[in-house]
Amino acid sequence: MYDFVDPTFNIITMCGSLARFGAQLAHKPRYITLFILPILFLALYKALDDFSGDVPLLSDGRTWAAVDIDSITASAEQYRQSAIQPPYKHQFWEVGQRSRKLVEWLKYIDQIPGRSESKRKLVSAAETTATTLFPFIGSSPGKPNSKMPLNDLRSIYKKGSQGIVIPVGGGGQAVRFAAHLIVSLRDVLGCRLPIQIVYAGDTDLTKKQRDALASFDSTKNIEFLDVFTMFDDSTLSLQQGHWAIKPFAALASRFEQVILLDSDAVFLQQPEQLLKQRAYHDTGAYLFHDRLLWQHEFRERHEWWKDQIKEPSPALNRSRVWTEDYAEECDSGVVVLDKSRRQVFVGLLHIAWQNTRDVREEVSYKLTYGDKETWWLGLELAGSSYEFEPHYGSILGWEKEQPDDNGAESDRVCSFVIAHTDDNERLIWFNGSLVKNKLVDSESYEVPTAWMMDGSWEKGATKQSMSCMVGAEVRRLSGEEQRILRRSIEGASKVDSTLKEIGLGMSKDGQWVES
Repeated sequence: MYDFVDPTFNIITMCGSLARFGAQLAHKPRYITLFILPILFLALYKALDDFSGDVPLLSDGRTWAAVDIDSITASAEQYRQSAIQPPYKHQFWEVGQRSRKLVEWLKYIDQIPGRSESKRKLVSAAETTATTLFPFIGSSPGKPNSKMPLNDLRSIYKKGSQGIVIPVGGGGQAVRFAAHLIVSLRDVLGCRLPIQIVYAGDTDLTKKQRDALASFDSTKNIEFLDVFTMFDDSTLSLQQGHWAIKPFAALASRFEQVILLDSDAVFLQQPEQLLKQRAYHDTGAYLFHDRLLWQHEFRERHEWWKDQIKEPSPALNRSRVWTEDYAEECDSGVVVLDKSRRQVFVGLLHIAWQNTRDVREEVSYKLTYGDKETWWLGLELAGSSYEFEPHYGSILGWEKEQPDDNGAESDRVCSFVIAHTDDNERLIWFNGSLVKNKLVDSESYEVPTAWMMDGSWEKGATKQSMSCMVGAEVRRLSGEEQRILRRSIEGASKVDSTLKEIGLGMSKDGQWVES
């Protein structure tokens, strides 16, 4: 991506060539001279233009000449000498501030014309800061001696590419749900986006499991990526990190625009529709809300957020979790990111940092549940634009009538999953798999019939218990939505049979286990 030639050298070389060529033209017919000289002077003008640096960089009209390279170099050296060290709990804001500087410097690098020594210094400052702040990019197994690992990472993204990334590993249940998802996307919804399965080494997802997943893709537009070929696992421990692989999968994928899916996600529309949502188009980072639960019950979590987020963005100030003290903001079963946007890319680096072993064990997974809150928090602290779906988590399931506290019948929808809607308030996906209750009976399929949005949640007493939503309109699934789910369940049942036949799973005591 970076290519450096000092424009001063270009100009000297060009002038010398002009002088020599001018002497030769003196002996040529006049019409040849009149034809060639304007071309040569145009080339010289272009070289001078590159050298002058008098080209606007940003919307404020700043120019290359106005960039203080010495100050940037000094800042990078200061960051190197004062690298982020444990304990990490009160370092999130500082990582965000340095990330914002990195975004600014990448903007200069990407927009400044010419390939001068000054630009070389700027690239060096950006690389030094990135590898100091995010050490996991600095020792890629693929390029262990690279001097520009940040550039190497950005260079793998194919311009304009879009695709689905599904991290899979850790056992037969994840393989099974990923196969359900692949069959539903390809054979029911007709999705044609390429799919990339990301895993953490051969013991995380074996070749037999990879071959099985590939066989379920009727389009054969599926590929596999071992994340350990991109990142050194010594500070990550991704096989033991469960959800921690997700941001690294998004970073490592060759797709510039990534639709990151949990293997137990279920779609009622093509995933391509996510790329057409206004929030994604406007911000490049599209997230989904969790349920509104447990108001005022997680004081330490909120105190920590308030301490580390010193200048909340307009996006955060719209959050009911932030303003009304609810517990959880994000359902990270689906995340949509445009890595061509510098601030989103650097925000993703911040998210990945939060999921490194030491940081997640000390802070991220201790104060919050898994990776969920790291997504919006990383984007927020890095200064990236992002936006959530308009509504907090909905419910998809079955209508129940139950007396309320006053003895009156109250309509409610109950199930084990959280559902999400598009810009037109149509269901687009839900979490938790096609199985009715994956924690109780691994093969209990049933087509949902109703859903509710913007009601109040009644959380089940345990993870194995149904939750319900009350206090809003009970909505019926359309015939088409039920058809999609029915066909998806039929496909999932066939997948289960195939996996059992080839020795990749079985049902035992209500649970799906390794054969």
